[in-house]
Amino acid sequence: MVHTMSFLRAPTSTARVIRHAPELGTGLPGDDQVLLDVPDERLGPALVAAALGDHGPAAGLLAATREGAEWENRDRYTVRLATFALSRQDWLDSWLAAAPHHPDALLVQAELSVRRLWGSPARAERLRDAGPLIEAAADAAPRDPVPWRIALDHARGTRAAHTAFEELWARAMSRSPHHYGCHVSALQYLSAQWYGSHRECFDFAEQAAEDALPGSLVQALPVRAAFAHLLSGADPARPGAVVPYQRVDAAADLAIALSAAYAAGDPWPAEVRNLLVYVLAARGRWAEALEQFRLIGPYATSFPWARLSDDALGGFLELRGAARIRVAATMPLRPSRGTARRIRPDGHYA
Repeated sequence: MVHTMSFLRAPTSTARVIRHAPELGTGLPGDDQVLLDVPDERLGPALVAAALGDHGPAAGLLAATREGAEWENRDRYTVRLATFALSRQDWLDSWLAAAPHHPDALLVQAELSVRRLWGSPARAERLRDAGPLIEAAADAAPRDPVPWRIALDHARGTRAAHTAFEELWARAMSRSPHHYGCHVSALQYLSAQWYGSHRECFDFAEQAAEDALPGSLVQALPVRAAFAHLLSGADPARPGAVVPYQRVDAAADLAIALSAAYAAGDPWPAEVRNLLVYVLAARGRWAEALEQFRLIGPYATSFPWARLSDDALGGFLELRGAARIRVAATMPLRPSRGTARRIRPDGHYA
């Protein structure tokens, strides 16, 4: 693992770990049961068919999201289909050949073009070639906010000025004012890694979360800002920190409340929960991190682990194991006299 998870190396009590760590595995799937980026029951068949060169199920899936205004699902499925097309594009090529102006095919093509050019050493210049494809996708489905999320990513990659980005943002919000993907793209633009600062990033995230609908993943924006802040190597506990630890902990608290609104093992909030466990662990909140691992179940996600290690799944499992050890190390070797010996999922005796 890279240095951003150096907090795993803190000393622990061996005797307590040996005694309690096995019991703390209750409710956690085995390492061999955890999978990375598992598709849901709607996306899975579309990916299988695409692997066989058949674009029909993908077309049907995206048509359903467009006709039903399922913009969050549409965004997620578009990203996954475009990511698959990076290595297997024949099904998309056949779709575009059969229906060159189809709004759903154009959407996947626009996302694919941005992803393919993003890694170029000449990214800002090469990405300009993708502009007409994004415009075509937006024109083909005027109500759809997803082309505008792609446009926001494109603007970040082409070093668009704040005024140009704000114009795109206004167009995206006019179509879906609470769209999670568009908010994430804006947060990235405002981050210190790109064209803003940690303070700007937090300010935007906190305001968006305050305005969000109940249960919306937009409420997780502050914890995304916290992750970016921690990843930069900043210490929020340092006196005079640009973003003090209180804001980082408040972001985690809000994400915990959001996570509680969803069932355990629900794949929809899995990425938020994966992100949350890293922030909780980095803040030393190990018992809460372990509880989030239980809620995640088998659904590990590439983000954030791919940002921390070349082995995303290994990073997830390593931190999950560390959470068990760190919680076990804080528990007494024996319960107080007269108390029950059963251990609750949060690592404390009942």
